[in-house]
Amino acid sequence: MKALWFTCVVAAILAVYSSAAAAQNYPVKPITIVAPFSAGGPTDTLARLIGERMRKTLGQPILVDNTTGAGGSVGTAKVARAAPDGYMVSIGHWGTHVINGVYYTNLTFHVFNDFAPVALIATNPQVIISKTAVPARTLKELIAWINANPGKVLMGTGGVGGASHMAAIYFQNAVKAQFQYVPYRGGAPALQALFGGEIDLYVTQVSNIAAHLKGGKLKAYAVTSPNRQAAAPDIPTVDEAGLPGLHTAIWHGTWLPKGTPREIVMRLNGAIVETLADPTIQQRFAALGQEIPPREQQTPEALAAHHKAEIDKWWPMIRAAGIKAD
Repeated sequence: MKALWFTCVVAAILAVYSSAAAAQNYPVKPITIVAPFSAGGPTDTLARLIGERMRKTLGQPILVDNTTGAGGSVGTAKVARAAPDGYMVSIGHWGTHVINGVYYTNLTFHVFNDFAPVALIATNPQVIISKTAVPARTLKELIAWINANPGKVLMGTGGVGGASHMAAIYFQNAVKAQFQYVPYRGGAPALQALFGGEIDLYVTQVSNIAAHLKGGKLKAYAVTSPNRQAAAPDIPTVDEAGLPGLHTAIWHGTWLPKGTPREIVMRLNGAIVETLADPTIQQRFAALGQEIPPREQQTPEALAAHHKAEIDKWWPMIRAAGIKAD
């Protein structure tokens, strides 16, 4: 028994030293960022931008793996099940790491508890827009027009349970209105429907409409952010326009599997922080309508706090609306 006990103790000590040595030497091989959406989309684009720059800091290739399906849950689950050694990273957003946690009832992982936060990397606020025929010129006038036409206003969405749908519900609750929701297969068809006058209102990301603002195809009332956006500086914030606190954004972050050593988390965090400080990366993000968070919001602790706050905010709203995956 003593020999067995001694062997177990030695094995445990060796395991601790081995883990510590691995953390100190990290990384010693290529790192994979799992982007849970198709190549060419916003999440994939951000993954490739930061991955290429992080390679310079970490001295190892950064590979992007597009594992798609179930609104990003398949790729996210892949990281949740991976070894906690720092070589498989999850990049995701408000949808994959917040909404999916309540929208999909059969997930094999927990969107918060099964990950080690690394860094918040970008935010993209939304904007409340309408077709040009809507008579309102300001957000206050728009709210008055909505309330004067209860149940008649057609609100487009890019799909049930998506970002535009949830933002529209948030807006509806704030102004105590009722919309008729018209779902489309994605944001692009919904935007085209607005241009064509098929729907009255739509809530979308600022980056999706920046190029259309001067074309006279739509009216923009307010961005759902405390700050005006560089991509659309003339649009007031919801706070300025008379609906303070209606803040929504499609934010992106990075995570590692739960149990990843702190040294590895911080090594990866440092590489991301350095990447986000690069002027070239900042220009590329700005061109995509993506805002880089302030330095103090780029820590693992800040991402964890933001992530938890978003879950507390959105899960009750989704449950109250009865939204579930088909």
